[in-house]
Order: sequence, then C-alpha cells, then structure tokens
Amino acid sequence: MWKFVAVFAVFSMANGLEHIDDSLINKNVQRTIDLNSQLVKIGGTITIENTGEGSVASYLLAIEDPDSFSSITVQDSQKNPLKIEQFRARFQGPERIAFKVHLRPSLEPGKTTTIIFESFFTNSLKFCPKCVTQKEKQLVKYEGNYYFYSPYVTKTQKTDVLVNSRVVEKYSKLKPVSQTDSTITYGPYTDIEQFARDSLSVHYENNGPFLSVSRLQRTIEVSHWGNIAIEENIDLKHTGALLKGSFSRYDYQRDTVANHHSIRSYVTVLPALAHSIYYRDMNGNISTSNVRTHKDYIEVELKPRFPLFGGWRSSYTLGYSVPSSRYLFRKPSGEFLLKVRLIDHVFDDMAVEDLETDIVLPVGVTDIKVKAPYEVKRLDDKVAYKYLDTIGRTVIRLSKQNLVEQHIQDVEISYNWNTHMLLHEPILLFLALFSLFIAVIIYVRLDFSIAKPEHSKKE
Repeated sequence: MWKFVAVFAVFSMANGLEHIDDSLINKNVQRTIDLNSQLVKIGGTITIENTGEGSVASYLLAIEDPDSFSSITVQDSQKNPLKIEQFRARFQGPERIAFKVHLRPSLEPGKTTTIIFESFFTNSLKFCPKCVTQKEKQLVKYEGNYYFYSPYVTKTQKTDVLVNSRVVEKYSKLKPVSQTDSTITYGPYTDIEQFARDSLSVHYENNGPFLSVSRLQRTIEVSHWGNIAIEENIDLKHTGALLKGSFSRYDYQRDTVANHHSIRSYVTVLPALAHSIYYRDMNGNISTSNVRTHKDYIEVELKPRFPLFGGWRSSYTLGYSVPSSRYLFRKPSGEFLLKVRLIDHVFDDMAVEDLETDIVLPVGVTDIKVKAPYEVKRLDDKVAYKYLDTIGRTVIRLSKQNLVEQHIQDVEISYNWNTHMLLHEPILLFLALFSLFIAVIIYVRLDFSIAKPEHSKKE
C-alpha cells in the first residue's frame, strides 16, 4: 500500500499533477478581457467559497492558452500580492500552465475570500484581413472562451470585453449579451462546470501600435568609480497587418489621419538620473528624438528614420549612464549587492520576443550569486576585456523569452570584491607611463652613431 502511494507521489511530481480540492467553488467571477492594445489582458475578481469541512491553504489558477501566455499577478482583496508557484499539468487534454496561489490566511470551512488576478497574453489577436493598403483600417479578431477556465465549479460569472473602437464588425452572441459603446458584456452565466469551454469571438477595428521587439540585447557595465553604463541593441518589427501594395511618401505626408496603423514614433522611459543619452543605428546618430525630463523619470521620444508598416523592421541602439549609488550597495558583511532591472521600458504595452541581458562586473569579483525575480535561463558566463584590463571582467548572461511590461523587475547580484582593485588600472597606467618615460630617457642617453664625435677627434 505505502509502496503504491510513494510511486504515485513520484509520478505526480514528475508529471506536474496537483490535487484539485473539490470543496472549493468559484462563488462569483467578474472577468474583464481588455483588447485595447496589441496585448490581451484578462483579469478580474474571484470570490472563493470553502464548502468542505477543513481549511484550505491554496487555490489553483489554470492558463487556457499556454503558447501565448506571458505573465500573471495575483492579489488579495486588499491588493497585497499573493505568493504563486507555476507548474505544468494535464487537467484535461494537453499539458497546460497552472499556478498554485497561496491563500493568506487559509480559508476556513463555510467562509469566502476574494482574490484579484491579471494575466497577459501576446500574439493572441489575428488580423482579418491579413493585408491592408496604406489607407485602409486594421481589423483584428480575438477568439477566446465565454467561460472562466477553472478546475473548480463556478456558480455565477460575468465577462466584459473592452475594445478601443466602436467599430465592431461582428461578435459571437451567447445570451445574455449586450453592447454599450466599446464594451461587450456576456452573462451572467450560472452553474458552469470545471474546465468549461465555448468559443467566443470578437472582430473589431484596432489601429493601435502592433510593435514587437524581436531581439533585445541589454548590456549593463558596472564600475565602482560611480557609474553604470547601460546599452540596448533593439530589433523592432511591426507585427500588424501586412502592407498591401507600394508605399507612397506623398500620400503619407499629405493625409496623416488615414495612416492609422503606421508607427511614426514611440516613447521610452529612462531612470530620472540617466545622462549621456545617445540614440543611433548602423548609419550613425539619429537626431529625430526628443528628451523630456520629469521629476521621477525621463521620456525619450524615438522616431525611426522611416515610418513602420506591417512586416517592416528597424534596428537601433539606445545608451545612457546612471550613478551607481542608486543601484550598488554594500552589506554589513562586506558583500556588494547590485540591484538593476533585468529589462526596462521600451514602449507602452511592449512585447519582447527574446531578451539577453549581459551584466559586466568589475575586475576581480568572487563568490557571485544571482537572484532573479522570476524564472530565467542563465547562459554560460564569459570574460570581457575593457581598457587596461589584464585579468578580464566576469559577464553574467541571462536570457528569457516572451516578456511584457510586468517583467520590469530587479535582478539582484551579490559578490565579494577587494576595494584595493580600484587602484588596479591607475597603477597599470602609472607603470605604463613610467616605463615609457624610462625608455625615452635610456634612448636619449644611448649613442647609436658610427663616427666619433668632433670633440673626441680634437683631443
């Protein structure tokens, strides 16, 4: 008997299974599907009821579309973040992503509690039609689920679908349903079974910027002389409906209103203390940018050399420096702690397909420890050589795919470093100049001529 239980436990862990507590029910779900941007944001409030006889410490959230899923946040009714653990499971059908939410405090029998969740999905909107001309509007189609996808029974549920336009070509109608301006309301629906599915679709106009970062190479160079240099090499792609026909510069400049789905510029946000900002591409410096300083941040309006339409690409480099005093600290134990963002703001509602962040540490660091805010892939460390380096600097390399703004969080790196290493490069420079000075003196003193000097002949 015990052998069977042990084998089943190992099998469950290996397959990412998690026990579903049937004593929990979703008493009420108020869900919102936000389709205003290129991202699909699904969130809302869940009122959970414990109908069993014992207390329950956790709740399971299932993700219906794992291929497009990017991020999720869960809070209690007071908007305090709750601890969540990700795992993969086969509740029904193919393997899916799920999250175990730790309730605080545990839910007692007969009691209810409310949690607030918000999830983000990329590449969930399909263009219909797939190609449009320069003057045509961009129509997209969203396909989802009428019901809240859950491993628990849902007693009552209501869903609001938000779009950024009153132009809704068509939407599915499972009664009761109503439309008010740019909001479509489904429900309330009652007595919904576990993992219930019924296809929902909305075909509407969305001329928002469909802009993705296909590749982001972020380099953070740390110096104990008081400066941190940050450089980002960014590959952009307009992921909207493809441009049909040729591009007319004349029509574009004459009728700016008709160019709904093109991207002329966008705004990126930098830290308030950023300085020495530069913006360039492979052709050199790009002067079509504006910098606006605010109290808590700096806005940089970036304008590519040409407007972007569906399928068009662009690449550029953005760099700046910040004082290290805001990001580099020393612990009482003598260890140094570096807290920098793994990824920073590129544009609003951004979608980053592939990120690699390289953190270049000072010469001579030891006992390096990395603490990421979420699951990332750590690539093999490498060694970089800068000016006057003889030992080389350790480079921490971190990688992740499918990121959104909610991934803008700090990565913590702690290490030991001898402060005497501050004198490493000045001493090298001094020795180099001293050696050159001695060599010049010796060279001047030496006589390389074949003939004897005139004064020697006279003697």
